[in-house]
Amino acid sequence: MGEYCASPEGDSALAAAAASLTFPSPSPAAAVARPRYGSCDRQYVKQVFDNLHGSISLDPLALQFVDTEEFQRLRDLKQLGLTYLVYPGAVHTRFEHSLGVYSLAGKAMNNLKMYQGEELGIDRIDMQTVKLAGLLHDIGHGPFSHLFEHEFLPRVDPGSTWSHENMSVLLLDSIVDKHAIDIEDDYLKMVKEMIIASSKSATTKSAKDKHFLYDIVANGRNGIDVDKFDYIDRDCRACGLGSNFQYWRLMEGMRVMGDEICYPAKDYLSIHKLFSTRADLHRTVYTHAKVKAVELMLVDALIAANDYLGISLHANDPEDFWKLDDTIIKSIETAPNNELKKAKEIIQRIRRRELYKFCNQYSVPKDKLEHFKNITSQDIVCSQKSSGVLLKEEDVAVSNVKIDLTRGRDNPLESIKFFKDFGCDEKFPITDDRVSHLLPAYNEDRIVRVYAKKPELVEAVSEAFENLQLRMYGEKTQVHETPKKKRMRSL
Repeated sequence: MGEYCASPEGDSALAAAAASLTFPSPSPAAAVARPRYGSCDRQYVKQVFDNLHGSISLDPLALQFVDTEEFQRLRDLKQLGLTYLVYPGAVHTRFEHSLGVYSLAGKAMNNLKMYQGEELGIDRIDMQTVKLAGLLHDIGHGPFSHLFEHEFLPRVDPGSTWSHENMSVLLLDSIVDKHAIDIEDDYLKMVKEMIIASSKSATTKSAKDKHFLYDIVANGRNGIDVDKFDYIDRDCRACGLGSNFQYWRLMEGMRVMGDEICYPAKDYLSIHKLFSTRADLHRTVYTHAKVKAVELMLVDALIAANDYLGISLHANDPEDFWKLDDTIIKSIETAPNNELKKAKEIIQRIRRRELYKFCNQYSVPKDKLEHFKNITSQDIVCSQKSSGVLLKEEDVAVSNVKIDLTRGRDNPLESIKFFKDFGCDEKFPITDDRVSHLLPAYNEDRIVRVYAKKPELVEAVSEAFENLQLRMYGEKTQVHETPKKKRMRSL
């Protein structure tokens, strides 16, 4: 190996040669130069390949947000929480969903700019702002996505108005300050307004015109937005379910009329398919009986661990909140042996598939929907009559499921405007009865499911649940009796 070893003389020669080489140093202006807001200089663009949308081009400003630890956290937030325990393919995360919404927001804006750009005055600032809103709309989600917001927090903080949209706004401010991201206050304000546009906390739009821009990512006007386009397609694919909803058809046909996005009348049924596919996902995937059993158990575990880990306290401070993700289960399992005993036992039951036992369910009668109030464990226990087992509230878990077309009992299509063809300047609504008599007459479904936390209590809980239905409606509204095999399984 001697011939590969440099001699001292050789080292000196190399050092002298290196010293003689000079490279022009960048000027101070070039060193700090950054692309301006909305620019898309290709030397700063990065390509990412998504299994749903193909190649996605991330512009320079988007990359600054993506490369933060707060955004990278989304890799540890599964889009569908614990649904993968029932649908093994549902392991996709909020990270790829956010990139997908960013991509679709850009495509929607490109379509509008191509056909109406001059008419609407769409510029690079509009393009950048809408895409950023798509990228950052979900950064405020907590562990296990909607479970944290809709199941855990209401239990530990009744009456809480916390929402992932509001946390996204707070976290966005924190990211900009912490990482010194160069974005003007007015543009940042618009991004935040677009993120919360469909939430209850939506504020007055700061833009004097171009209000249609606020309907692309989170549409509070009629519910058609690129967020749904992405998660419906992505969730169907991940869970192995077929979907014949074609979002690209709506994106190609969208047209702004009177500062409102309208659609060709011939696409009415395609739009209805968007909402009906979403409802089917809620029924068969998001609120699947076994999925809800796992979620109820995890919520009980998080509540048991809350005092020790201070989980709910982190929900109010973006500096602490971004550190919460799905790995919180590991934090519970690795806590000192004498702590979190109950929480650990529940998680071990989930891992062993010893879930809360689903007893039965019923759909709330149509004429009772308007005045329906959520059923509680106390309601079940108070409905118990003669039984060899005396139920307690902690023995029962109840899931109140609401499935609708995004507008409760109202038909969302009634708030959508259509046009006859591209040569027509008139926009109009369309009522169901003018399209098809096969469309549903009701747009909301309420389902009550009851679970026994211990196998030996299935019989007693099932009887109490039936008594509740008789007391409330005068009849058993469940489809069938709890199977005898399930009642007797633990005996």
